[in-house]
Amino acid sequence: MVPTNWKPVLGASVAKAQSARLLAAKQSRKPSDIRAASQTPSTSCASFPETQVVFRVWAPDAKTMRVTVGDADIAMTKQSDGYFTALLVGALPGTPYSFYVDNGGPLPDPASRYQPEGVHGPSVIVDPSIFEWHDSDWIGIALQDAVFYELHVGTFTPDGTYAAAATKLPYLKDLGVTAVELMPLADFAGTRNWGYDGVAPFAPAHCYGKPDELRSFVDQAHQLGLAVFVDAVYNHFGPDGAYQASYSSHYFTKRHHTPWGDAVNFDGTLSQPVREYVIENALRWIHEYHVDGLRLDATHAIKDDSQPHILAELTSAVRRSSVELGRRIHVIAEDCRNLAELVEPECRGGMGLAAVWADDFHHQMRRALAGDSEGYYAEFDGSTASIAKTIRRGWIRGDSDTTGIDYPQFVYCIQNHDQTGNRALGDRLHHRIEWAAYRAASALLLLLPQTPLLFMGQEWAASTPFCYFTDHNAELGPLVTEGRRREFADFSGFSQTAIPDPQALETFLASRLQWNELTSEPHASMLRFYKSLLEMRRTAATSTDLQIAALDDDTLLLERAVLFAVIRLRGQGEIDLRGKAGLDCRIWDSENLQFAPDSQPIQVNTCQSRILFARPGAVVFRTLPKETT
Repeated sequence: MVPTNWKPVLGASVAKAQSARLLAAKQSRKPSDIRAASQTPSTSCASFPETQVVFRVWAPDAKTMRVTVGDADIAMTKQSDGYFTALLVGALPGTPYSFYVDNGGPLPDPASRYQPEGVHGPSVIVDPSIFEWHDSDWIGIALQDAVFYELHVGTFTPDGTYAAAATKLPYLKDLGVTAVELMPLADFAGTRNWGYDGVAPFAPAHCYGKPDELRSFVDQAHQLGLAVFVDAVYNHFGPDGAYQASYSSHYFTKRHHTPWGDAVNFDGTLSQPVREYVIENALRWIHEYHVDGLRLDATHAIKDDSQPHILAELTSAVRRSSVELGRRIHVIAEDCRNLAELVEPECRGGMGLAAVWADDFHHQMRRALAGDSEGYYAEFDGSTASIAKTIRRGWIRGDSDTTGIDYPQFVYCIQNHDQTGNRALGDRLHHRIEWAAYRAASALLLLLPQTPLLFMGQEWAASTPFCYFTDHNAELGPLVTEGRRREFADFSGFSQTAIPDPQALETFLASRLQWNELTSEPHASMLRFYKSLLEMRRTAATSTDLQIAALDDDTLLLERAVLFAVIRLRGQGEIDLRGKAGLDCRIWDSENLQFAPDSQPIQVNTCQSRILFARPGAVVFRTLPKETT
């Protein structure tokens, strides 16, 4: 990995790194060993290698600021740009510190790298350079090779830690995915949360482990050939522990409103430091944790009327780092507006993001398979004609022209954290439909050239739900529960009083995957099914060409350069494929006994060019080479 010129400037940054073996000196350090840079060195610390820590915090309206580091209390100097700074000598990594703004405090660092006592406690000095990386040869993955596996660290394993998740990386490699997408890691109040209530965006959630344990997770993933993406939330800060406003009211603006209140200030008075705060956060994930990209949450709720838009500026900064580091790094948006400009290059007036979550495919499939028609599902009819049109365009809602956008720039799924957890009971798709239809839907997802995303446990049809869970204080918790019911008032399930309480510990525990299911039926068969599909995608469906059409009300014909598939989503029926060559080259079907212990074979009559489905399923044929004249 080539050196980069990027350097962090916010919070507490170690200016002179210490070697790991010298950190043991911390145990014998005295409070008097920590001093401001202007102080005369004390005799007691003369034998220790010097460590300089630069503190830099934006508080434009404050008159005074000071930082307490261990037992030392240091006055900070206000600069003309509204930043307060201090340079300390002798404070080793692991030393706690807090800020006081106009004597108000103690306050955690808004750019803290670690909050071992939680978001309300002191911050801790962290030196990222101490970690020993082993991924110098890693260059990332191309977007067209990405198969995402979304996971929540707290419920992915029984222990719910970075270290425990790392033990499952060989499993993910063997499964056939190529990129792990971690749900938000920014530290939050309490001990359990989806992560979208994060308030310390620079500090990985302490309940999952230490920062170096997250680094080790990424390092091990890279050694296995797996990319790692982090879900980052820049549209709001959580409701408990967001101390940014204690430093400046300009972190937020009343110019725009979001579902979470006043918007983050990206275009109002004194917005430039806020923009820099968010961009530095993105770059720290890339430089200090070596992640391969970011999934930006709900970018439709990021309000910015200025130019360049914060999304374009952030993406441009990431792209520069990608070049400097010699690694492929991708920024992906979650956005409900279906805007082509998000992924169009800057030279064409776009924002230049690599890809966008395209939910229309999920919604069409959910309507077709489970019959969901409430709330936002009312916009979709779930017909095979509409599914085919959605796939050809990338999405179906809106007028945004997708010409020139490559298929891999659309991220598709049939399950994700939102579409599972935002159901009243957290039930997964396979909890609602027959497994034959689930296999057919999975085949469609993974045979398309769009970038697929799997949600943890999807590959073995996990029995566990994924519920919405929180650990807010006694006053806030009931308000969040009630607000959630209002948000989903259009869904009949949320009118029930028996939905799991998000605040209850058992709701969180019930959402943890049960790994012993992998070796028991019918889960083991489903796992074999997914492995087989992912292998076929990897070896036979690497091209980005696509033709897709509805054969009837329940069946689709998908054609690629090297294969074609007939996928029946509903019921039994006979398909007439007269004129279609290659029916004698069947290479795979979803009713194979190793995938479906209760197999109802798909009958292919090559003489009459007919396929008979006893129930939903998928059958794949090798495309014959075109004859040349």
